[in-house]
Amino acid sequence: MGQKFSLEIGIWKFLAYTIINMAKEKTKGVHNKIKKEAQKFKKQFSSQLLKLVTSGFGLVAALAWNELIKEFIKIYIQPFFGQSSGFVSLLIYALFVTLLAVFVTYQLSKIARKEKEE
Repeated sequence: MGQKFSLEIGIWKFLAYTIINMAKEKTKGVHNKIKKEAQKFKKQFSSQLLKLVTSGFGLVAALAWNELIKEFIKIYIQPFFGQSSGFVSLLIYALFVTLLAVFVTYQLSKIARKEKEE
């Protein structure tokens, strides 16, 4: 009777040990998966935050250029055309901003192409 009882305890210990180890392995796999997902999220978050901050500074720079161009037209173009220079001033402003945007976009695309080739 004592040996049978001891054998049953041994079997129960073995089963408990096996179940605990299986649970640990499953938990370990889930933990690693969560860790990988957290790292991926951190990279994406940093990337998106960098884009957002860069876009914000780009907007501030664009607004500064906007004010500079308006002031330039007000000081140098409007006196040349007189009081009725509203349409002409806006036309010159629109053309200048368009040319500047095309130039900057072209230069940035050249830089992006070079980086992609490397």
